[in-house]
Parts: sequence; C-alpha cells; structure tokens
Amino acid sequence: MKKIFIAIVGLIVISLITTFLILDSKKSDLVKVRLAEVTHSIFYAPQYVAIEKGYFEEEGIDIELILTPGADKVMAAVLSNDVDIGFSGSEATIYVYNGGEKDYVQTFAQLTQRDGSFLVSRTKIDNFKVSDLKGKYIIGGRKGGMPEMTLEWILKEHGLDIKKELTIDTSVAFPAMSGAFIGGLGDFVSLFEPNALMVEKQGFGYVVASIGELGGKVPYTAYYARKSYIGKNPEIIEGFTRAIYRGLTFVHEHTPEEIAEVILRQFPDTSMNDLITIVKRYKDIDTWSKTPELTAESFEHLQNIMEEAGELTARAPYKELVNNDFAKKVSQ
Repeated sequence: MKKIFIAIVGLIVISLITTFLILDSKKSDLVKVRLAEVTHSIFYAPQYVAIEKGYFEEEGIDIELILTPGADKVMAAVLSNDVDIGFSGSEATIYVYNGGEKDYVQTFAQLTQRDGSFLVSRTKIDNFKVSDLKGKYIIGGRKGGMPEMTLEWILKEHGLDIKKELTIDTSVAFPAMSGAFIGGLGDFVSLFEPNALMVEKQGFGYVVASIGELGGKVPYTAYYARKSYIGKNPEIIEGFTRAIYRGLTFVHEHTPEEIAEVILRQFPDTSMNDLITIVKRYKDIDTWSKTPELTAESFEHLQNIMEEAGELTARAPYKELVNNDFAKKVSQ
C-alpha cells in the first residue's frame, strides 16, 4: 500500500513538473513587450479583457504591464527606452513632436474615445447643469493633462470664464484627489472609477455628470511608440493592435456582468457588484472605440481642447503622429 501511495505521489510530481516545463517553454517562445499604463483603471476594460482572455499570447506577445502614473512619466519611459509602448492620452505625442524630437512618437491604436472621469459634487444636485459650477471650487487634476483640459473646454463651451467665475485647483496630485475631496477641499472633484463610486458609497459626494459625455469624442487614451520601434517591429505592433481590437470587440458584444467576470482578477479590491456598476457606467456613455483606428476628426478635437487650455504651441500634423496602418489591417 505504501509503495502504491509513493508511486501515485511520484506520478503527480512528474506530471506537475512536465506541465510547468511545457508552460514555461511556451512562454519563452513569446516576445516580451513592456507596456507602461498611465493608471490601472476599469476605464481600460478592453485592455484587461485582452490580457485575461489570452489575446496577446495568441499573438506571440508576453505583456509586461508597468504602472506609470502620469502621461508625462509614461512618455518619459518611452523616450528613454525603459518601455516599448506607452499608453496614455495622445496629447503627450503632440508635446514631444512640437518639442523637436527627431525619433518622435506615433499613436498606432486607440482604446477609449471619451474622457473617463465623472464630476462628483459635495451636495446632491438634481438635473445638474454646467452652469451650476459658477462660483464653485473644483479639484480638476494636473494642468496640461487630458482630464483637466477637457474640463476647461466644457466650461468654456458653456460660457463660463474659468479665471473669473470659478476656481479650478490643479495642484492636487492625481492619486490624492479623492482623499483631498473627502478631507473637505472643494465643492466638486473630477474622479475616475472606482474612486467616484467609492466617494459616493461612503456618503462624501454624488456623481452628477460624466466629463466624457459632456466633452465629446476624443482620442483620450491610446497606444504609442517611437517611429523607430514601430518600423523595426511591425509584426509586434500588428499583433498588439489585433489583441486590443479583440478586446474592444468583446466589450461591445458582451454585458457588463460578462465583462466584469473576465476582468475581476485585475481588480481584486473591487467587489463584483461595484465592478458591474462601473463597467455599465462606461458602456452607457460609449466610452470604448469600436476599432483601434484614430480618426482625423477626433485628433483635431483633441488639439482644439489643448489650444483652448493654452497648452498647444503649434498644431501637429495628423498624418505624422498617427499611424493607422495596423488598425485598418486588423479591422478588415
């Protein structure tokens, strides 16, 4: 009996070692791609679907996901070759191009087509209007960043003078915005999920509007790399773009419940119910692009927003900064 037991244990051990070696061998065949993401947010659900469903691996890619808070820091990581691909707002590529970089950065795939933040009020407001912000104090985010610039554009479009009729605080760091608001700073704050829902559930505020819905379609978050990297690695860029496209297709074709189930492992501190609520909020405002292609119209809208914010020194050429070849190919 003891010999049989030892034999069974031995077979199990051999089986586990064999499985491990096979999996390790398969992984070693993959090309590692270092991807810097500006924040880890449910807003980027299609990306996490692509990871969890194995779409990248099926394209021969082993994604190393690196959290790099701030679009400026993501771009710095790309320019220093610390990462291969950056993921943040496309405004970062314009800053680099206008700065005279020779091996500048091109966007090759878009993920989100709207701002992902929500306006949270300290007091409950029924039938919120942008004019309700007159005379108020708003924690808006980093100056020159897409959330703050989109907010400014919305306010100006609704006839508010952002320097005379209200206060926008750009001094609070992105990770500290919800804490500052809970601590008593401001009448409103612009927050991404799950922070907006957290503040709401704890009774510190009320979500009154979607910045993305008010701000219109814009290449809010997209993937980019140096021209030289794209030129040397077309197969990797194509495979990466195809995986993202499959992630986008999945979120458009499935319910919030089904999406939440797939990406739950990416957000262990968020309950399934909260995850479903947040995914539904993003689906309801048409957050995610249908394809990875970045249109000229949305790129020009992005530059309109930057111009209004006083952050654009010169218009950047769409054809130079956007490479849609891969997006068009995988979308056919």
